[in-house]
Amino acid sequence: MGRPKQLLPIKGQTLIRHVTELVLRAPVHPVVVVLGAEAKKIQPTLAGLGIVIAVNPAWTEGLGSSLQTGVETVLEHSPDVSAVIVALADQPGLPPRHLERLITRFRDGGCTAVASQTGPDLVPPLLFGPAWFPQLCAIKGDLGARALLREHPADVATLPLESNTDLDTPEDYARYTS
Repeated sequence: MGRPKQLLPIKGQTLIRHVTELVLRAPVHPVVVVLGAEAKKIQPTLAGLGIVIAVNPAWTEGLGSSLQTGVETVLEHSPDVSAVIVALADQPGLPPRHLERLITRFRDGGCTAVASQTGPDLVPPLLFGPAWFPQLCAIKGDLGARALLREHPADVATLPLESNTDLDTPEDYARYTS
């Protein structure tokens, strides 16, 4: 994309700030943003949001290391947290009410995790209860959280995601901003 994706302009601000502000509309605390490559360039765009920024020194090892960094940071700041939501910075169309629905579904019981679903695919945002924290803190390499969910389908509730705008390519970005 020619620059860090998180710094792409969306609605008058950076992509990462836009998505972080969407997450902040939901009843979640603390909000931890994990940064890796280009952290020094990205961090100033999040100033004043009242969030916790965690820099993943092992970002080159893959997504698993960012998950690990994020969950460990949440637990450092809020050891008694009842769940962790994993959202990605490249989902600018994420409806804040969807995060509230994930939380409600989790609180209704019968599951230890709640995954968003688009068609047959489990997609972020994902919510994990405490039973998953050790696995998330031990995840390695490019293994994402969805792989863990697939290993324990009976423990996972799903919730349809109304809008799954995911900006992975320059074409995705062009479509979203046009």
